[in-house]
Amino acid sequence: MNAAINNQHTESLSYESFGRSESNTHSHFFWWCAGVHQNLLKEYPSEHSKYAGLGGVLIGTFVLASISAGYALETVFGNWIWAWMFGIIWGLIIFNFDRFMVTSMRKYGVSTRKQVMMAIPRVILALLISFTIARPLELKIFEKEINVKISENRHHQQMFNDSLVNLETSRTLLDAQAAKKLMTHERSSIEDSLAALQRAYLQEADGTGGSMLRGIKDLTMLKKEAYQDYLEHYTPEMQRLTLQIRSKDSTINQITAGNETKKVQFTQINNETKGFLEKNKALADLSSQEISVFWAILFISLLIIMIETAPILSKLIMTVGPYDVALAKEELLQMATSENQMRHEKSLLDDKLDGIYQKKREISDDLLTKVSAIQQRQIDNQLQRWERGERYHNNSVAMDDLLKNIRNQFNFREESIL
Repeated sequence: MNAAINNQHTESLSYESFGRSESNTHSHFFWWCAGVHQNLLKEYPSEHSKYAGLGGVLIGTFVLASISAGYALETVFGNWIWAWMFGIIWGLIIFNFDRFMVTSMRKYGVSTRKQVMMAIPRVILALLISFTIARPLELKIFEKEINVKISENRHHQQMFNDSLVNLETSRTLLDAQAAKKLMTHERSSIEDSLAALQRAYLQEADGTGGSMLRGIKDLTMLKKEAYQDYLEHYTPEMQRLTLQIRSKDSTINQITAGNETKKVQFTQINNETKGFLEKNKALADLSSQEISVFWAILFISLLIIMIETAPILSKLIMTVGPYDVALAKEELLQMATSENQMRHEKSLLDDKLDGIYQKKREISDDLLTKVSAIQQRQIDNQLQRWERGERYHNNSVAMDDLLKNIRNQFNFREESIL
């Protein structure tokens, strides 16, 4: 009676009573992500949640990689459709790579030390991937601060470019301005002299200067002639100076206009869409200037690294379960079966080759025996003819000649004849 109750209680606590089939249906996708042998895993309900969680971790790396790559490419190309399309492709590449690394690690039959040694190169690759993923996400998190820093950097770049442009033409500009100043001063001196001579004869004429006598007198005429002579003598010089001053003005205006054009062009280029490299530099500047930004970037990077290396570390710290034992058993049995089959096929092939070799050897021995018998009969026949004194090839021959003919005819060696 008690045994029946215990059996009934045991049946009520079986996995089927908890709806194992329904929970499995929802876990198949995560099992596939984890790269498990699904038909084998179904037989071990205690392993379902463990490998479903591992698949969820791999999905997390896919989502993180897609978002990071999509934002980075959108920053570069400015087209969010193509950027996110390539971002998803990049995420799938990372997901497939992580899935391969996880599925290639075995738990049963491998020592902990060997598992750690196998995980080291995988962790290094995961670190490289995580550094690639982390930077675009950091740029997005600090986007507002980065935009402010970019504006500051652009202002400094504009000032630096303006100073370079001015420095490039400063020598020519200074020379033109100095020459213009000199020619302007020379022309002003001539004009001042002309004005003084003109004022002298006019004052002499109206009685406000000179002799203080009103009217045109000889002195007035002398002063007027002096003014006219000076004007006639320096008018070509003044015209030459005026043309040269205009030429220097034109040179100065061209240099100034060229500098302004270069500055405007640089401003237009500088104010274009912010690129990935510019944002990265701005974030690096913020990190070096603000210790809080440095620590924030560090912790974000560590978080991304932890998420990216989570599949490898999860597989490494997972305990050996019945699924691992069953998987190792199935793989080892398949390998043993394949190895035995290969050995059996090799043995059959060796036996077949031995049989063929033996058959060829028997045929060769039989053929050699028959050929030897024929040769022996022919040699005996020739020796009998020679012994009877019959002519050999229409000529009587000596014993030495007969042996030589036999040796050449049947390709015998000297030691064989002897």
